[in-house]
Order: sequence, then C-alpha cells, then structure tokens
Amino acid sequence: MKLTEIKKLKVSELRSRLGELGLDIRGLKAELVGRLWSAIEAQPGGEDAGGTRSELKPPADPPPMPTDTQPVRRPSPGELTDSATQTETDPGLSAPPPPGDSRGAPADRAEVGEIQTDPRNADVPGEDRGAPASEEPGRGRAFYEFKEEIRYKRTRSPQPPTDREDQEEGNEDKIRLNPYDSHLHFEVGPDGACGQPHFWARFPLLWSGCRLTHGVPQGRVGFEVRLERKLLTAQLEKEEEMSAHGVRIGWSMLTASLLLGEEEFSFAYDGRGKKVSAGKEEDFGEPFSVGDIIGCYASISRDAAVDLSFHKNGRPMGVAFSLDASVPLSRVLFPHVLCKSCSVRFHLDPKARPWYPSPEGFTSLAALPAGQMVRATLAPTSRPQCEVLVIVGLPGSGKSCWARTHMKQHPEKQYRLLGTEELLTCMMSGGQKESRLQQASQCLTDLIRIAAQTPGNYILDQCNVLFSARRYKLQLFSGFRRQVVVIFPSADEWKRRLSQHQTTDGEQIPETALLKLQVSCSLPEQDSDLMEELQYVELPQEQAEKLLQEFKDEARRLLPPIPKQEKRKLRIYRRAPPQGPLPSHRMPSTGLGCQGWSNTQTWRQQPRYWNTYQDSGYFYRDFGCSSYEGFW
Repeated sequence: MKLTEIKKLKVSELRSRLGELGLDIRGLKAELVGRLWSAIEAQPGGEDAGGTRSELKPPADPPPMPTDTQPVRRPSPGELTDSATQTETDPGLSAPPPPGDSRGAPADRAEVGEIQTDPRNADVPGEDRGAPASEEPGRGRAFYEFKEEIRYKRTRSPQPPTDREDQEEGNEDKIRLNPYDSHLHFEVGPDGACGQPHFWARFPLLWSGCRLTHGVPQGRVGFEVRLERKLLTAQLEKEEEMSAHGVRIGWSMLTASLLLGEEEFSFAYDGRGKKVSAGKEEDFGEPFSVGDIIGCYASISRDAAVDLSFHKNGRPMGVAFSLDASVPLSRVLFPHVLCKSCSVRFHLDPKARPWYPSPEGFTSLAALPAGQMVRATLAPTSRPQCEVLVIVGLPGSGKSCWARTHMKQHPEKQYRLLGTEELLTCMMSGGQKESRLQQASQCLTDLIRIAAQTPGNYILDQCNVLFSARRYKLQLFSGFRRQVVVIFPSADEWKRRLSQHQTTDGEQIPETALLKLQVSCSLPEQDSDLMEELQYVELPQEQAEKLLQEFKDEARRLLPPIPKQEKRKLRIYRRAPPQGPLPSHRMPSTGLGCQGWSNTQTWRQQPRYWNTYQDSGYFYRDFGCSSYEGFW
C-alpha cells in the first residue's frame, strides 16, 4: 500500500487497520497515517516487485509448542522448571509490547501533565507534526532522528521522577546477570539467571548483550548456558533470506564492547557453528539451537596463557581460542552472552547439580569461592549519584567523536552512550538500510525513557536542536546531574567535518533536510530548572548564536516558501424554520403564564444572537480549517 492510498483512508478505517496490527489507535489522522506508514516501512521486504507496499498482518499468538520453529507466547511466572531438557521461556520476564506499540514513544504516552508550549518554538515551522512526507530512500539517520524529535512538540510533560528501588540483592558475592553491564535493551529476569532482548517483537534486528557480575583472573573455571526459546513472530518466522534469531556465548574483558566477538579480547561461540573474535569468524564445532546446553571453560595459567574451550550437551567441541603470555591480557575474563530474538538461561545456583558434568579439573563458576573471583564495579544506586550529558549540535558537527573521547577520558564513570549510531551497530545483519535507520531512531526514544528510570551515567548522542525535545529529555532525567554540551564549530570547520562524515560513512544528507534543520535549530541557554551545567566546547555562546542566525537567514532564503493554505469560503445554508417550541427561557412573558411563541410573532423578536448569522433568509456557518502545513 502506497502512502497516497493510506492518506485517502478515513479515520475509522485507519484505526481499524492499526487495531488489526496491534498498534495504538489514538491520535489525530496525521498521527494515524504516520503510525501505519511507519509500520509498513519497518516491514522487512515490505515492497513487492510492483513497487507497492505489501499489507501487514498482525503477528500471530499461537499456543506454545516444544519445537524450535514455532512462534512463542510469554508464559506466566513459575511456568519454567529448572530442568536440563526444559525449553520453556524464562519466568518473570515481562511481556514486551506488541509490534508497533508506541508505549515508549513520547507522542503516545498517557502521562500526567498538560501539553506545554513555549514562545521560543512558536516560529519554528519544522517542529510541528504534519502529515508524513513520502519516505524517499537515502535520507540518512539525521532525518529520522529529527523526525522523532518533532514529536515532542505536543507531548505531555513527564511525570515527576520516582526513585526506583534497587532490586539487586545485598549479597555482592552472588553471581548474576549484571543489568548495569548490559545493553539497555537487554531484559534481565528477576532471578538474575535468565535474560532476553527487551524489544524482540518491535525491533527484531537488535542484538542484546550482557555480562555476569563476576569474572575470573586465573584458574580452570566454567559455566553453562541453555538456549531457552526463539522469540519470533509468525511474520519473521516466514522470512528465509535473513537469520531471524541468533546467539553467541563466551568470555570478554570489561573494556570490550557488549557486542560479543566484535572486538579484541572478546571470544564467542556462535550458534551457527562458528567461533568469533575481533569481528573474524571461523568454522568451529556444531551449530546449536533451542534446548541445547553450551559449556564454556577457561583455563588461565599463572603465566597468563589462556585456553578457551566449549562443550555442547556435554560433548567437547575442542579448544576455540589459545592466547600465549605475550598477549597483553588483563587475565580477568567475564562470562558474556549476546542474543537476538531468543532467551537464554545461565546455571548459577551453587546448590543445584550442573546440567552436565564439568571436564576434569574444572570448577563451576557458581561454586567458586568469592576470593577467587573479581566483582565488576558497582553502578550508582540513586539519581543524585548519576549524571547525564545531553549533546547539542547540527549533523556532522562532531558530537559522536566528542562523546567517545569523553568516555575514554573518564572510564571510571562507565558512561552508556545512547545514540542512533550505537543502535545501528547492534543491528549487525538483516533488514534494509532505511528500515534499520527508522527502527534505530524509534528504539532510541524508548531507551531514553528506560535510561531515565535506571541509575547510571549516560550520554545522549543526538542533534537535540529543538527546544521542546531538549526540555522533555532534561525533565525526564530530573534528579540526575544534567549537563548540556553544545558542539557548534565555525562555519568552515563544520562544512569540512560534514563533508568528511558523508564521505566516510557514505551517508548523504539531503540539502533541503539540512536547511530545514538549520531553520529549526535553537541553542540552549542556562536554566537552573532544566540543567546544572551548560558548556560550549567549540565557539563561545555569543559567537555560536550569531553564526546560527546567519545559517537561519541563509536557509530561509534558499528554501522554497511554505505554501499557505487558502481559507475556505463561508458556506451558505438555507434557513429552516424552527421545529417545536423554543426553550422556556426564551419564551416571552404574556402575564397569562408560559405560552408558546404565537404564529404571528416575527423573527425579529428572536434573541439577539440569532441575528448574528441572519442575512436575507440565509445563515452562514464557518468551517474552520488549520493553515498548518507540515514542514517535513
């Protein structure tokens, strides 16, 4: 279905189609059109040979079956038993919203508060939401980021923050999945032993990783992981050209990325029957799937030599990685899992029998004494201990570069970088480029809301050029130490960086879109209610504001004028005679009690406001219409 066909649908038809897809049916027609079109856009392979979008079907919710090829439902807590052959989904993991649910999208949140407007946004034409334009290919991530930001204009203010009680047990020696050393889109179960991607239904392309809280510096130690179930909708199950699910299990250092196997000192056994490290894949062992149990064993000698081997269902697959003492390894390796559209469970109960016996000479990690393990750094436990950096700048100004440099300079703060580019790296395979860009931008909106409720230190790597979007995000992080960092270089330097960015990443930002971003941009000012610190790291504030005004003037000159919608003429209707008696408060007093209007009474005796629209036997009705034209 084309966008033009969607726009022709009535509101009732739009809501019916959205309801069939399990999407939110609230909002104005423009919002409904955009929501339905976004769902069709996010559909992998959504265009047929004729160039039209295929119709989406709602994901099926069939009953669970003990096979590895059926779509799944979420079981109720306590449904899973701790058995080596049991493959039901883990208990306690909250059911995700259905595909397309905009629970995390700011425009659809039903939160307490009034819609706030600000005079500084009154003359920003790009900040209102209009009917979505046709999604032309190659618009780049800056376009989709800005498309998400303009939703904040009519968003209700967030609820006052509440301190989330830390669910982690007080025993720091207990081994569990570490929610503070994981992707925000990885969901850890309440027992700390199971986990799965949080957005598996809405954003199935995302790989989500997590490490355990404890690592080993030396010795012969192992752990076991069971692949519980594939989390696939019926639609994805039918896709043959892409791997709908995946899992990697292994070891990594704390300094390595959460994408297991994609960096040095990160070692993975992939479910496709491969070993992966530093982004290089080699055939190894056998493929594994639902119900299989993988044993991971590390032998770290005193001279820093390391051998990493793997078992499948108790059968040795051999040594996958061998590192000699010359490799500068810190010798502290942490168990690590990375998964896409599937759930996993670690065997972490020291009192329970292992699923399969460990090799001779190896000790289970769960049974290892606390003195022989290394605990990862504890995360902040309250909002005042946390920090959020909101970066502001035009596309290509150097925001991501500054953020990564700042993270390297302050490793002790363990920043989490929230940005579209980071999410794109988590979509390692499958899907078209435009679909990945759109999903990453939408997912980032949800992750920012999750981050505001999760203690930690964050860097928001977005343009953040709209005041309404910036204000909303800073309000979300109320209680954090909020710092706004403005990256605004000189005109020549910005053009150089932008050209380098487009050449290196191959991302061409349309000139019109860039001009509209400049027109809509606003630089932050110090506001004690929204931020604790404001920092301009390139040009000083006065020079930056002067240069921005020059950008705006030039952009307004180059952009075509926004066509103004003509006002509709007043419609003329023939006046019909009144039917029945008029209300009692309009009846004249005759001294004989309440009587109706006499047949001889003229229209000039009617109440004054009736004559407002009277003209030669006609009355006028003005059908008001909005003169707003969507800037995007």
